[in-house]
Amino acid sequence: MPGREPSPPPPPRELPRVMFWRLRRNPLRRRSDLAQAWIGLGLTLAVLAATPLAMFLARDAAHRHYARTAEHQNATRHHTTAVLLEDARSHPEPGSAEARKTLYPTKVRFTDPGGRTRTDHADVQPDLPKGSTLRVWAGTDGKLTGPPLTPHQVRSRAMGSALIAVLGVHAAAAAAYRTAHRVIQHHNLAAWETAWARTAPRWTTSP
Repeated sequence: MPGREPSPPPPPRELPRVMFWRLRRNPLRRRSDLAQAWIGLGLTLAVLAATPLAMFLARDAAHRHYARTAEHQNATRHHTTAVLLEDARSHPEPGSAEARKTLYPTKVRFTDPGGRTRTDHADVQPDLPKGSTLRVWAGTDGKLTGPPLTPHQVRSRAMGSALIAVLGVHAAAAAAYRTAHRVIQHHNLAAWETAWARTAPRWTTSP
């Protein structure tokens, strides 16, 4: 129709990204580019193969370690009752959510696994009066300690060790690739300087 402006042409489509361009034949590809490509591909395959193996080995070793630790703790720790020998400190905001989560070290008396009466400091809720009782864990050394590791904690710590091992494999591969890249880049720059030293006189010498 007269007077109608033509519609603008559609925007050009974005060319697809070329993957592994260093492996593709082209006149500008250097031998160092091909070497870097094969190093990257080799490291990728190595990571894919090493990741499940590292995860399994780390998890198995950590699970056996923490399972032995839990077994030892169960054999050497004693669940007993302690009596407060003094009033626990008061929280500045009694009744608040922070007060319910805050614990204060307070002197207590308890019986260790050997049947001896001991005194130590336990973390207790605020405002507990002297003479109050609470359940604590005591070790064979006569000191208060935490409860033994539970099966859930053993599994969680084993999985944490497995994840750390996986991250270590990936970090090692990334560091190896960066090192190879720096070495190849240094080689390319040295080769460029050598080639320029041969070419420069032809560009700078007057006829």
